[in-house]
Amino acid sequence: MARLERGLTWTRWVCEENGCQALEPRGKLGAPTPAGGGVVANGPKDAGLEWDVVDWRGAEDEVRRLRQRIFAATRAGDHKRVRSLQKLMLRSRSNTLVSVRQVTERNAGRLTPGVDGQVALTPAAKLRLVAEIQRSPRRAWPVRRVHIPKADGKKLRPLGIPVIADRAQQARARNALEPEWEARFEPKSYGFRPGRGCHDAIEAIYQVVKGKDPKRQWILDADLQGAFDHIDHNFALSLLGSFPGRGMIRRWLKAGVVEDGRFVSTEEGAPQGGVISSCTGWKRPPGSGTSSAAEAASRLRLTPRCWSATPTTVRHER
Repeated sequence: MARLERGLTWTRWVCEENGCQALEPRGKLGAPTPAGGGVVANGPKDAGLEWDVVDWRGAEDEVRRLRQRIFAATRAGDHKRVRSLQKLMLRSRSNTLVSVRQVTERNAGRLTPGVDGQVALTPAAKLRLVAEIQRSPRRAWPVRRVHIPKADGKKLRPLGIPVIADRAQQARARNALEPEWEARFEPKSYGFRPGRGCHDAIEAIYQVVKGKDPKRQWILDADLQGAFDHIDHNFALSLLGSFPGRGMIRRWLKAGVVEDGRFVSTEEGAPQGGVISSCTGWKRPPGSGTSSAAEAASRLRLTPRCWSATPTTVRHER
């Protein structure tokens, strides 16, 4: 004991003579970040976080691994584990960082503000957005309604532009919801799905009708008029089941629209232009498209030569 006291006295004397400072224990929460060190994507605090030195590869890898685990758990039928992993994704700071980066740097609408007139273009603004989103849930803002010309140039397509914070929140929710739906989605659906597009839909149609004497010789091209404007909120929410972010999605659907300075409540429909609109609008139970195709074909009274009892449905929403 006496030897320990002498050692502590000698250490104190050396520090007083040389002006050394007390060292912070490594791994302590809130300890200062070492100078020149990289910033870890996950962590309990935002102190010392700098946008330009975030380990983006590490953050994106973390989000990708969580998405893969949600996908695998869904395929295995482990519903409890799916919900647990989705909660982890919604709490993940890596997910928050990646989502904020997506909506403020990569999306085409990053320069377009919502009803609050705010955008996040500077590193400081992006960090404030990360801290705001990660701290606690927030209320949903109404979307700003604008109209853009359609491809034919004759009609206008209504777009609903959420505020930048809601866009980032929706990107976080999509990372938790999308892998679950991808694991049990219709195999021949190509719209609003990661890694798929219209060329894949064209290839699927070609594989069905190619050859000298194919069984299916008719292609029915159908368009749902005002599909996004008439989505039933209760039906869309029922498809989400016990998804942890169900309450947030409900608030976004019910947030309302501001057009020409006037607020209009939304009892149905989902805004075109939101990050998660495609998920809430087009995620439907597997097989629902097949019955619709069969009904449509039967109404056309196609002959047995042209009609098969098992039509192939290829969906590509735009």
